[in-house]
Amino acid sequence: MANPTDYRYPRVFAIALDSIGIGEAPDAAKFNDVGSDTLGHIGAYMKGGLKLPNMQRLGLGNIREDNPIEGVEPIEKPIGSFGKMTVTSWGNDSLDGHWEMMCLPVRFDMSFFPEGFPQEIVDKLEAFSGRKVIVNKPYSGTEVIKDYGEHQMETGDLILYTSGDSVLQIAAHEDVIPVDELYRICEYARTLINGPEIIMGRVIARPYVGPDKDHFVRTSNRHDYGLEPTEPTALDFLHDAGLDVLAVGKTYDIFSGHGFDRNWRNKSNMDGMDHVDEAMGLDFTGLCFTNLVDFDAMYGHRRNTEGDAQALMDFDRRLGTVLDNMRDDDLLIITADHGNDPTYEGTDHTREFVPLLAYSPSMKHPGESLGIRATASDMGATILENFHVEGNGNGTSFFEAIS
Repeated sequence: MANPTDYRYPRVFAIALDSIGIGEAPDAAKFNDVGSDTLGHIGAYMKGGLKLPNMQRLGLGNIREDNPIEGVEPIEKPIGSFGKMTVTSWGNDSLDGHWEMMCLPVRFDMSFFPEGFPQEIVDKLEAFSGRKVIVNKPYSGTEVIKDYGEHQMETGDLILYTSGDSVLQIAAHEDVIPVDELYRICEYARTLINGPEIIMGRVIARPYVGPDKDHFVRTSNRHDYGLEPTEPTALDFLHDAGLDVLAVGKTYDIFSGHGFDRNWRNKSNMDGMDHVDEAMGLDFTGLCFTNLVDFDAMYGHRRNTEGDAQALMDFDRRLGTVLDNMRDDDLLIITADHGNDPTYEGTDHTREFVPLLAYSPSMKHPGESLGIRATASDMGATILENFHVEGNGNGTSFFEAIS
């Protein structure tokens, strides 16, 4: 059992604000994302700018002093360290970003299907489920149930669709196809795209409810079935060293449960923050890794800029409680996995830098810039160094700068 007195920061809380990028990445042109800027454009959209006083205290505005986020300007004395990380994985999905944070950047091509999935996959899904498959093309998740949800309710068919990411999604009304049945179908779908010819990042079960197309809403019973990590990640290294590893939200699914001791599923961002509060009340030694997906699923993909802004401000208020409840030797890291600029064309993720904020009440030299990190794996390398655990060589730790 790990002894908390052995570590500078016995408890590390890492929170990924899903899709909250901070400006176009060096390779944005490759993804047709030149000019994307999730935080910057949300700030410019809001009259009076964004109001994020707690993240501003940590140094969010100081990350980009040359091009300030409206409402989140640089301050003279941040209480945390700040910077931004470059996501170098070949893809631009949550799996790519999260794996890279945990020292496993994705260095192989995922499969994409902009024209729909091969008939062989459709045939196998229909044979396994005993249901007809409809749609089978890229689609907005909210629009596809608006356009096909009533048909699905009448027929019991499966709504199969994809996006600009390496993802296979199946939507069904909960009153027509029970959630457990949808999960079984999606578990089977996962077996069809594990390689070698077709390798996809995620299968997502997308249950919804409502009486008609004007009132359909997707439920919190969403479930992600990620590709199994191809190698051990920082989570495995921590777990194998006897540290506690806790998951809040879809982090558990993204890593297929590898390396985690305990997990909480989120119904919403605020439910996720309730779980963070619960974890903060526990005596554990190790990492609590949280993902808050509403920024992405509810607002980014739907190009709902005002909703994204409100979700950020709601998170910032809850962050105040986290800061108040931190032990002197706790470490908090806030980042993201990719961008999803709600003002940008299309409905897909945008290739951006991701913010990096680090804070502990016992920091000796707060207010230091962590600069532009060459890879998001620097985060995992830092956590590993804190716990004296050897990693796989990916990432450069910034532990010394924050301790």
